[in-house]
Amino acid sequence: MGVFPTTIPRITLVGAGPGDPDLMTLKGLKAIQSADVILYDALVCEELLAFAPEGVPTIYVGKRCGAHSMKQEEINRLLVSSARTYGHAVRLKGGDVFVFGRGGEELLAAKAERIPVAVVPGVSSALAVPALAGIPVTHRGVSRGFWVLTATTSGHALPEEMKQAACTDATVVILMGTRKVREIAALFARHRGADVPMAILRSGSLPGACEEVATAGCFLDAVHDPTACGPGIIVVGDVVGALRATSWSELPPATRPARVAS
Repeated sequence: MGVFPTTIPRITLVGAGPGDPDLMTLKGLKAIQSADVILYDALVCEELLAFAPEGVPTIYVGKRCGAHSMKQEEINRLLVSSARTYGHAVRLKGGDVFVFGRGGEELLAAKAERIPVAVVPGVSSALAVPALAGIPVTHRGVSRGFWVLTATTSGHALPEEMKQAACTDATVVILMGTRKVREIAALFARHRGADVPMAILRSGSLPGACEEVATAGCFLDAVHDPTACGPGIIVVGDVVGALRATSWSELPPATRPARVAS
């Protein structure tokens, strides 16, 4: 596709959901279908790219632990330049645009260049993955609220907010924390007791989903492979096991979508 200087640039930040392409919103799908160029992340299901018009460029800008393809500032510049070059630039991001996806930085970068920006929220893995595993983040008589935190900080230490969350009775959902599971387990065991329920949910909306459900004490003592079964989230609190009647891994294979590379 060539360059069209007269094209009016615009950007749409689209949340692609937690992995399963069926969990993409209809509005997000319409944005893909109207795209002139797509910039997509590592956790985006590539099956979604097939909905783009034929010939539309797709640019991978994914960041994974230890394998960052480009810095966020470079992504911001590329997003702006792509909109100016092609017209409608769709920034396709895993989960929700504004849940630890740095979507706010991309929105500000576009606004600084006076490029119109629209936001299409996505289904966040922080809520969807526990639900698919039969874990409600709130449940009457068990938990009245929840925290959503990241374990990944610039200083490589657990965020101070996690200690604050551990001192409450609320459900705590931790993203990007599987490599620090023992450190997290130790924190919650110290503040809530070693018997506090805890779960690691990996690839939660995909056919390869796997779950480890135990207590903080068990996770503290066990040896875990942090790379097993792909990326995952951690859930801590009494809601773990509160329902668990039907989890994603227990569904018949015919009800699950085909897994694709991402």
